[in-house]
Amino acid sequence: MKVDNLEQGFFGIGIQNGKTPENLGVLWRSAQNMGASYIFTIGNRYAKQACDTHKAVGAMPYFHYKTFEDFYSNLPKGAMLVGVELTKDAEPLETFNHPRRCVYLLGAEDHGLSNQAIEKSHFLVKFKSSLSLNVSVAGSIIMYDRNSKLF
Repeated sequence: MKVDNLEQGFFGIGIQNGKTPENLGVLWRSAQNMGASYIFTIGNRYAKQACDTHKAVGAMPYFHYKTFEDFYSNLPKGAMLVGVELTKDAEPLETFNHPRRCVYLLGAEDHGLSNQAIEKSHFLVKFKSSLSLNVSVAGSIIMYDRNSKLF
């Protein structure tokens, strides 16, 4: 069976200035299960976590960027940046059409995405939720929604 990557697409998922390493471990485990092509951090680095029971960091590419500018200048060619943030301008996830080639960016629970990340995102999405969600839960919901709509 031949796979056409241009038709199939890909996605990466990561966190800007993640608050707790445990959240990263849970998100990486979900990313591996949901078919992410790669994972990344901006600002705070990933540290090995017991909650990453599948050892996703060793099974898929992991990138670390010191700054948002460094990350943004290294987006894969043709990939759309999808910021996940509770803003009035963000699209509801329920009606969002995921780009085939994209990178999902989540912020820490206490600060969210930086203003720069919000401004540079091609799309912003949000959930129907009155309060913010744990970043690993939010990322898992995004990936599940992508898979249920595209495949």
